[in-house]
Amino acid sequence: MEVRVGGKSYTKIKDTAKRYDEGKEKPVIISKTSEIQRKKLEHLMKNIHKPVNIPNRPKEWKPPNPKEFVHNVMGSSAGAGSGEFHVYRAIRKRTIQREEYLDNQKKKDKEVVGFEERVAENKAKEEAKTAKKRNKRQRRKAKLKKLKLEGKLKKTENNDSESDNRNSESESEKRKKYRLRLCVDTTA
Repeated sequence: MEVRVGGKSYTKIKDTAKRYDEGKEKPVIISKTSEIQRKKLEHLMKNIHKPVNIPNRPKEWKPPNPKEFVHNVMGSSAGAGSGEFHVYRAIRKRTIQREEYLDNQKKKDKEVVGFEERVAENKAKEEAKTAKKRNKRQRRKAKLKKLKLEGKLKKTENNDSESDNRNSESESEKRKKYRLRLCVDTTA
């Protein structure tokens, strides 16, 4: 039994290795699709410098444009010949397909516009957040600078250096003091 995959033929043979001479390649028994893929990859890797043809994506189906004028169509009404109904039915089918295609295009366009709006909205929110945090950092820096100039901060630094020497404060107390230094009385 011979299996053809991508232009290459693979032979499924059981217990027939006697037929082949020792000089020829023995047939490969393929039982899984992964083996077919492996064989394809081995074939590609034999000559690395040979360009590989990767097919482009197929274009999206688009219905043909409607005919400008349809001759002698009586429709499904009385008096129409037996062959005319099939012509009417084919035209009706094409118009329904065209309408469905246009509806799907409209939905896709709405989804794209909605997605772009959400992205812009999220970006604006993030910008507002970062601006708020930036202002907070700048205020804190300005306050520290002002306190350094006044000399208030130097006193707390001296107290901190004494407490470091003593090593009697716990880590959590050090953090509290540091926070207090950063957020010194806003009324001052």
